[in-house]
Amino acid sequence: MRLAILSDIHGNYDALRAVLSMLDGQLIDTYACLGDIVGYGPQPSECIREIQKYNCIVIAGNHDYAVTESICMDNFNNLAKEAILWTRGKLTEEEIGFLTRLPLVESTYGAQLVHGTLYAPELFDYVKTSYDAYLSMQKMEENLCFVGHSHVPIAFIQGDVVSYCLEQTIPVKPGRKVLINVGSVGQPRDKDPRACCAVYDSADQTVRLLRVRYNVDSVVAKIREAGLPAPLGERLRVGR
Repeated sequence: MRLAILSDIHGNYDALRAVLSMLDGQLIDTYACLGDIVGYGPQPSECIREIQKYNCIVIAGNHDYAVTESICMDNFNNLAKEAILWTRGKLTEEEIGFLTRLPLVESTYGAQLVHGTLYAPELFDYVKTSYDAYLSMQKMEENLCFVGHSHVPIAFIQGDVVSYCLEQTIPVKPGRKVLINVGSVGQPRDKDPRACCAVYDSADQTVRLLRVRYNVDSVVAKIREAGLPAPLGERLRVGR
């Protein structure tokens, strides 16, 4: 079984299409999206429709819930708030309903899926350190967990201590918990502007982090044309 995991698309349809086109040739059995389909980017509706077309398992991100007013925006910066309000005005009632109904945690093929943390998924905290990962590992019911939210791909592996791994291929060993951030499709923040996703192969017990280039200039232009804040486009050029 091959599971493709996407996260943090953020209304960036060009990046999403580049990722899905790459995955189309990789014999994927199931697709999963770890939230934040919308927010920041200029094509939220197109991204929702594309995710639905691929029959993705989808969980909620904080931007998805903020757009639907399921959570307040107090913890969002001004750029994020402006993008959320803009997005809210662009979505149909059906699309808002879809985002509203998204769950916080799902499981599939021996892996748990969450946007932020397993210990408090409703708070949308970040997993950035080994200690953050340890707290979620205490709540893991499977040996494998995929997260998003920070937009930075990284793996945390349980041993005598929780270590981290920045390799592109991560082994999933029996009896050892592994928590993997799959990075961001639509707004990478690890200084690599290429869109990022992951593929879990249950047969060879590996997770591969994959990158693909897309037309960043096109998205920057769309952000400006939509009247969204220009910095939301410019940051895509540098992956921050």
